Amino acid sequence: MATRVEKDTMGTVEVPAKAYWGAQTQRAIGNFPISGLKPHRALVTATVRIKKCAAKANVKTGRLDAELGEAIVKAADEALAGHFADQFVVDPFQAGAGTSHNMNVNEVLANRANELLGGELGSYGRINANDDVNMAQSTNDVFPTAMRLSALELSDQLMEELSGLASALRGKGEEFDGILKSGRTHLQDAVPIRLGQEFAAYAAAIDNNRLGVERALPALRELGIGGTAVGTGLNAEEAYIDRVVEELAAETGQDLSRGKNLVERMQNMDPFVALSSTLKGTAVNLIRIANDLRLLSSGPRTGLGEINLPSLQPGSSIMPGKVNPVMAELTDMVCFQVMGADLTVAMAAQAGQMELNVMMPVIAFNLLFSLEILKNCVHQFSHLCVAGITANDERCRNYLDQSVGLATVLAPSIGYAAAAEVAKESAKSGKSIRQVILERGILSEAELEEVLAPYPLTTPGVHEKK
Repeated sequence: MATRVEKDTMGTVEVPAKAYWGAQTQRAIGNFPISGLKPHRALVTATVRIKKCAAKANVKTGRLDAELGEAIVKAADEALAGHFADQFVVDPFQAGAGTSHNMNVNEVLANRANELLGGELGSYGRINANDDVNMAQSTNDVFPTAMRLSALELSDQLMEELSGLASALRGKGEEFDGILKSGRTHLQDAVPIRLGQEFAAYAAAIDNNRLGVERALPALRELGIGGTAVGTGLNAEEAYIDRVVEELAAETGQDLSRGKNLVERMQNMDPFVALSSTLKGTAVNLIRIANDLRLLSSGPRTGLGEINLPSLQPGSSIMPGKVNPVMAELTDMVCFQVMGADLTVAMAAQAGQMELNVMMPVIAFNLLFSLEILKNCVHQFSHLCVAGITANDERCRNYLDQSVGLATVLAPSIGYAAAAEVAKESAKSGKSIRQVILERGILSEAELEEVLAPYPLTTPGVHEKK
């Protein structure tokens, strides 16, 4: 591979001749071959936007030459359009604070901006990665700001998918609203419930999770950009700080504001911990719902079989005709990963010292990874699983008729003692509660149907025959 020689403060480095990155990125490539992963595209996008907006702000304050600023902005716009995607190469597991990531972006934009001005890669004749692209900035305020912007972007996408899932569950709640079935507590028979009520409750839970994510976002919109190295704003003009926040708000469409205390913005990872925690809570609910669907659809002959999940692929390499609940299983696995990532975020957040948390790269990786896989999982779960669920009405009714939970329903009509005797006979003989009631002549068919009417039976009140 053809190379060029670049120089930084530590000496010379050979860089691939056609690479837009420079010496510091090349050192990071050699130092951190850890995961084989690249930075999350949302983190790259956010960092490029910061560079673009910083250049515009520095031009407006008069500190950066307008021609140079225009070249940086144009290079950034090209990167935002998808060019140079293969040039952002530093492993997420890297030096503390994200310096290597920040310099990777600085070098790519500097090289492209110089190229736009007629220079060659690696020359930095007109535009310097540190002096110009990184003007009035430090990794220490750029990286957490990029974390905030990228988390906001992905959180908006996740909330949209959660809304779609809640809507799909709510739709099934309406579709199944007239289907009466046996409730279950302790995995044992309980009093009746409508299948639609179960799905409506799932929808309400997901709605609450979406609101939880939304409540975590305002703290992310308060930026520490302009704080530079330790939050004091050294080498950043006051006018620049306000201007760069305004530019970022316009660029992202987010309601951003300048942090009330820039030192605190530098030290404190609480906003990321809070968002990660809401993702964990969402994961807990999704696991619970997915596992309920696995149980309700179990069978098809020897399980509950009260609902059918869409058949998506063969379920076994040895058992012909077997079909598994793959989307529910996928959801479990993704959610386990999200819950584990939350622990990493919490551990990394408490590991900051003094004016900086150097563990930001691992916080960014785990938080953005969780947001990404969770939003993708929720989309697939909603469209390929929930949307296609059908109900086995007859199976639901048969289980209800055999459930000892019906004794509780009958107690107001026939008395506790009589209901207990019916339950005992049902358990001993194997006959359904319905069959025992009718054979004993305790209630007529019409009276029993009146007592077991789905809506009065599954709403508050004491329901007995008139």
